[in-house]
Parts: sequence; structure tokens; C-alpha cells
Amino acid sequence: MKIYIGADHRGFELKSKLVEWLRAQNHDVEDCGNTKHDPVDDYVDFANNVAMSVIANPNSLGIVMCGSGVGVSVAANRHKGIICALGFDTHQVTHARQNDHINMLSIPSEYVDFEKTKELIVAFLTAQPKTDEKYLRRKEKLDM
Repeated sequence: MKIYIGADHRGFELKSKLVEWLRAQNHDVEDCGNTKHDPVDDYVDFANNVAMSVIANPNSLGIVMCGSGVGVSVAANRHKGIICALGFDTHQVTHARQNDHINMLSIPSEYVDFEKTKELIVAFLTAQPKTDEKYLRRKEKLDM
């Protein structure tokens, strides 16, 4: 499964570590930027890059980061076909992936460290969306 990842300047350092870690885990990762630390870049650009990549590749997942995680989550969720959740807790992320069918995870880089972020990503990547009719019905309603 392809994983697209992006972050603004506030998430840049964490994203760089995660790209290296994910690749060491043999994941197929594409860095959607920023590829250099730019203190005046805009989170929207990287959230949009990841969201458009996930939409173009339906079996892929996306991970986005900014300081609070809120901006990239809001930007990603503006795209039809994207369900992005802000993750703070592994149980919450697992629930969001299983029940809400999230295909993007937003990380608040100023509130979680590298070790916690790795736990959140493992939860996101290993949880499988539930296929009961009620979950599928709810997902369909999101794209109306």
C-alpha cells in the first residue's frame, strides 16, 4: 500500500524522521513536501498534495502534519473522497480507521513526540475499516 506524507514547517522535522522510519519498515512512501524547511510555507499546500494523491490512488493512505494538526486536517477534508482525522491516541486512531474509514491521519507535531507518532501511525496502518452495512452507509453519506 502506498503512503503519501506531507507537512509544513512546523511538522517538517517530524515528517523527515517518519519518512525514514516508514521506509525502513519497507513501506512504499512518497514525500509530498515540503522537501526543505521553509518557515513561511503554507500547510494547505501539503495537505492538498497528499489529499489529491490519495484520491488518485484509492488503495493508498495519507499522513499530514502541522503544529496543531488542525489546519492540515481541515484542508484535507475539503476534498471529496477524503476522510481525515486528527490523532492523539492509538485507540482513537484505530476507532477512526475501523468505524469512520479514515484514509488520512493528521498528526499534531507540537503535541506528540516521534515515539508517540510512530504508535499512532502503526494503529492507522494496521486497523482495517469495518464493512458492516451501517459503516458503509455512513461513509457514503459523507460524500453527498
